[in-house]
Amino acid sequence: MGFAEDHLIPLVDEGLGNSAYLVDLGDRRALAVDPCRDLRALHAAVRRRRLAVAFAADTHLHADFLSGAVQLGHDHGATLLAAAAGGRTYPHLGLGDGDEVDLGGLRLRALATPGHTDEHLAYLLLDGDRELGVFTGGSLIVGSAARTDLLGAGRTEELARAQYRSLQRLTGLPDATEVWPTHGAGSFCSAPPGAERTSTIRAERAANPLLAAADEDAFVRQFLAGLGTYPAYFDRLAERNRRGPAVLTGAPPLPALDPAAVRALLAGGGWVVDARPAAAFAAGHIPGALSIPLRAQFATWLGWLVPGDAPIAVIAGPGQDLHDLVWQAAKIGYERLAGHLAGGMDAWLAAGHPQRTTPFVHAAQTTPGRYLDVRQRGEFGAGHVPGAVSLELGALAEHALEAPDGVVVACGRGERAMTAASILERAGRTDVTVLDGGPAEYAAAHGLRLAAGGR
Repeated sequence: MGFAEDHLIPLVDEGLGNSAYLVDLGDRRALAVDPCRDLRALHAAVRRRRLAVAFAADTHLHADFLSGAVQLGHDHGATLLAAAAGGRTYPHLGLGDGDEVDLGGLRLRALATPGHTDEHLAYLLLDGDRELGVFTGGSLIVGSAARTDLLGAGRTEELARAQYRSLQRLTGLPDATEVWPTHGAGSFCSAPPGAERTSTIRAERAANPLLAAADEDAFVRQFLAGLGTYPAYFDRLAERNRRGPAVLTGAPPLPALDPAAVRALLAGGGWVVDARPAAAFAAGHIPGALSIPLRAQFATWLGWLVPGDAPIAVIAGPGQDLHDLVWQAAKIGYERLAGHLAGGMDAWLAAGHPQRTTPFVHAAQTTPGRYLDVRQRGEFGAGHVPGAVSLELGALAEHALEAPDGVVVACGRGERAMTAASILERAGRTDVTVLDGGPAEYAAAHGLRLAAGGR
């Protein structure tokens, strides 16, 4: 078949910073690469083109989302493709280096590219002898390469060296070969901010700073220096993907709960996650609730901050999409939510239960003083308020006592800062103010110049 540009359909998950791919094979059949368990966008594309998914390929045992491949096998009868070395326990076609799969005109060749994980495969898409593109998963990504510390600190350097060799192999492909990574901007598997989602071998050779390293040792030093923290749930999902996620018959349920049930859940050690916007949470919330505003990044912070086995009650506001919330939770393995508070905060207050408020102010309403920055290390280093204390949101619960008294908590816009304030409140703090904005607004309001570097 002749392969046209519109035969490749990227499916971008902005929240997790990842891309899945749907390849229209030209005969009403399709190949899906690294599909997420939240298959809403993929199913929409399949319906729009009137396709059936004939093949579903995973490049590696994903740590940041549950794979949708098993679900596609169930729903479409897709043949599942994955590394034979991955030890997956569900039916699949196990591939090794150099193995090829006939897609019915096109061919898919497996390339062993360890580094991000041990069993990692890239998939080279071929039209005859012509290299169309390569699905690189977490090996070569735009402007970088994916992290190598997910299997433990003791193996990080070893896998970084494997990653170097994998990148060298991939950049040996012809210049015009398209590069189709899974991980991209916004992924905690490591990608530079603002990067394009796809690239070419030529462009990566020219612009990827890791590929400019003088040798393997220089690569490893440069690569390891750029590794930041990652969500706690990453340590759980690879094993679940090895076993294969359970097949779902629809969206997981989210029962309606009355105020008494929510109060009992909280008293029994469960979690109340308030998904309303930060301003709504600030105006009044259930004491002990965790603020995680429903947005593209909801799943990341749910998985980072809430134990995977905890009962969770959700508080939503008018017009919020509970269906979207349920799928965001399910794609990272949280498919047993206890329910949502029917009637929201109005029902809670009508039942006579108390609420808390949190000051949420613009920069002009603050006075210069103690400033807690809960952004990631790289964000802080790029520009922060002079004298600010840096505590990343993901680690804040363990270090709540280190937060200064009478602190203004800030991130880039306010959502993560409100989450941080709710964590501090859960730890007993009552002296927290949240900045509605970020460091640039605060510095401008107080005649300061942002500092760079530091921690």
